[in-house]
Amino acid sequence: MQTVSILVPVKDEQDTVQALIGQIEAAFEQIDSASLKEVIFVDDGSRDNTWKEILGATRTYPHVKGVRLRRNFGKAAALQAGIANASGNVIVTMDGDLQDDPKEISRFLDEIRAGSDVVSGWKQVRHDPLGKTLPSKLFNRVTAKVTGVGLHDFNCGFKAYRSEVFDNIRLYGELHRFVPALAHATGFKVSEIVVQHHPRRFGKSKYGVGRLLKGFLDLLTIVTITKFNSRPGHLFGGLGVAVISIGLLIFLYLCARWFGGEAIGRRPLLLFSTLLMIVGVQFTLFGMVAELIVATRGDRDPGIVAEIASSDGRLPVKPIGARAKL
Repeated sequence: MQTVSILVPVKDEQDTVQALIGQIEAAFEQIDSASLKEVIFVDDGSRDNTWKEILGATRTYPHVKGVRLRRNFGKAAALQAGIANASGNVIVTMDGDLQDDPKEISRFLDEIRAGSDVVSGWKQVRHDPLGKTLPSKLFNRVTAKVTGVGLHDFNCGFKAYRSEVFDNIRLYGELHRFVPALAHATGFKVSEIVVQHHPRRFGKSKYGVGRLLKGFLDLLTIVTITKFNSRPGHLFGGLGVAVISIGLLIFLYLCARWFGGEAIGRRPLLLFSTLLMIVGVQFTLFGMVAELIVATRGDRDPGIVAEIASSDGRLPVKPIGARAKL
């Protein structure tokens, strides 16, 4: 049977804590194939009475836990803190503003039982202002194209994971929305379901233009992590070769003009081509140093082995780099 940890990061959501617990309990009364292990609220630096509400809930409900961060560290840090305290074999994350419907949890669990490792929600019909939905659609399309993960709603906080996914993925910065992409790059199966989205009843949205800009910067981080984590020389070496090639082409053009009798010694283009070639060499050398770092770090297990079988049956998975005993 699945044991489920519900993880809810909150900030200034004092009016929703008790109501959300009631909704979650009502949802699990209709689920026979899984048990509610715990509901973990992570208070990410709230300035209202959110933590007081969480403490009250821990005294009333034995399966409710509270984690309070010292200040506002962001959603990724809040999720990481909650994951560290989760003990279920399935972790469901959801927002604490009552816009996610706990009745959908059973459908997430069905997808996990069907073989998915990560199930992401898709708020196909959203009850948010246009200034929030349009940038989100743009971000989702670009992210799906760049990462190769065909999700429609990376920003949706309503997701379900097998707990082992987080044995291989560490959250920091704003990378929480990219967990499906990170999981996909590690070999986990990612799927998506349409979920109901309710209008916000309390508080105010924390979404802004700054979050969108940070999202695109984090997308560059994800591309670097997933595509060049074990071969950084391909990234920086490729950039270096491209920059050197441009500089060399400009230099050859100037040489042709020089052979034609034109003076090029004072042309800014000559200085520009030289600068490009120098920068290209630096990129290439940086890539070589990065490759040396990767080659000598040997203590990091990428977590790409799912299981091991032999005539003795299934064997425990050992970290890559650990040798079998003879």
